[in-house]
Amino acid sequence: MMYRTRVLLLTLFTLFSLHLPAAEKQLAYIVSDLRIPYWNIMWNGVQWRAAELGYGVKVYSAENIAKQELQNTVQAIREQVDGIVLSPTNSSAAVTVLKLAHKAQIPVVIADIGTQGGDYVSMIESDNQSGAYQLGKILVEELQARGWSDGRVGIIAIPQRRKNGKLRTSGFLQALEEGGIKTAELYQQEDFSYAETRGFARQLIADNPDLRALWLQGSDRYQGALDAIREAGKEGQILLICFDAEPEFIEMIQQRQLVGAGMQQPFLMGEQAVESLHLHLQGNPQPQRQKLEVLAVSADNIDSLLSLIRRNVLGQSESNH
Repeated sequence: MMYRTRVLLLTLFTLFSLHLPAAEKQLAYIVSDLRIPYWNIMWNGVQWRAAELGYGVKVYSAENIAKQELQNTVQAIREQVDGIVLSPTNSSAAVTVLKLAHKAQIPVVIADIGTQGGDYVSMIESDNQSGAYQLGKILVEELQARGWSDGRVGIIAIPQRRKNGKLRTSGFLQALEEGGIKTAELYQQEDFSYAETRGFARQLIADNPDLRALWLQGSDRYQGALDAIREAGKEGQILLICFDAEPEFIEMIQQRQLVGAGMQQPFLMGEQAVESLHLHLQGNPQPQRQKLEVLAVSADNIDSLLSLIRRNVLGQSESNH
């Protein structure tokens, strides 16, 4: 009788266990600075796809501090996450993060910025060089149309120790060289503040009387550049062109207040990073590098790209809310 009872209980326990939901797998998004809109949009893409695939996900923002990034990595490892999506502070710091994750046997997919080495499942990146090249061509055509081909272009760049920064500069300079346009100095952002951007723009304007355009390799501090142009009394005489995008860029480009923008697709990139991590965890090999198009947007093509911009660039699709 006791034996039958044990068998019955074991059978009931087995049947009950089969109907229990599987434990939710956990992912970590380790990001350089969530205060920057670009990374916030990518985080939204990560969350969106993770929820669709049934993963829990937690974000760790380093606020652009490499030491904090390492502490965040250690914390994620302690919490025994099943996978990591990494948008590092820079390509050099990424190597250490990857070493720690590899030692803990946690797979990593890199979403933008890049790395100088290390083991990872896949790297999802924007085609920075091609996008910057196309953006440079837009500026060259505008300068030529205005008869300003003899003017210079100043560059306010993201850190050039970042792989994506080097690629943006290379592609853009290629387009300017092909168009016979000269460049002024290149200043590298450090704290990405309004004051820093405005200060660099003012310096470029003061040092280059023949300055005809500013290229900002980011987007969120564009107002600093515009204010510097206005304060110098150069409105209508110095153009602004940016990389990345802000919601207000749509109207600014349509009204030709902004020559154009090289728009990455951070929401799509976040989705793709989680998708690649998921497929890897399912045992499906992933390409080590995946490139996403950078949309070179100007007044001539913005209307045809609006739906794509709103969803993949700005994360504004109704289905994402």
